[in-house]
Amino acid sequence: MDDLLDMIIADESPSQISDALKDVLYAKSAERVDAFRPLVANSTFSGEDQIEVEDEVEVSDDELETSDSV
Repeated sequence: MDDLLDMIIADESPSQISDALKDVLYAKSAERVDAFRPLVANSTFSGEDQIEVEDEVEVSDDELETSDSV
């Protein structure tokens, strides 16, 4: 991440900065996929639901209006 900031400060070409940013985002997403892969494989092949899903939170229209105005 420091390399990306150094590139911005050093006024590198936008394409190089874009490529570096894509590399950072790809690496972070790959870490998350690798972390969840065993859980998904286990639940898929064992036939049991082992992944807990968080409850959805309902938001009222009033809350939506206040968050849009910020």
